[in-house]
Amino acid sequence: MYNSKDLPVLLLDNSSMLSVINEGEFKCYNISFEEAGHILDVHESSDLLKCFSNPEIESIIFDYIGIKSKDIEYKKIRNMRPGQNAIVFKLYVTPSETQPIIHADDGVEAKKIQNVYAYCQYLVRLS
Repeated sequence: MYNSKDLPVLLLDNSSMLSVINEGEFKCYNISFEEAGHILDVHESSDLLKCFSNPEIESIIFDYIGIKSKDIEYKKIRNMRPGQNAIVFKLYVTPSETQPIIHADDGVEAKKIQNVYAYCQYLVRLS
């Protein structure tokens, strides 16, 4: 059995996922925000590693999923190890089909130019 300190659960985004799957065999599952939140809730901060520095992803994790913010160490990881798990928070951006204009309080106009969607995956390195 492995020690969770040796194999922390990695928190990844689109680009950091690509850097950790350099070698080995992987299995990837789509999971709900609720499942991702439960996984984060059952692990101590010391059992998690954040492998991205995108504040939009952090907003998704803590604000949208609705879990208590944790002080998670940041570390750039190049390869997952066999038996290691990760949660991948993926952003999917599409152009906006409509471009409504809103007026801010100070009178400035802002136009919607894209739609941003997020989903979660659970990644396991098998070998």
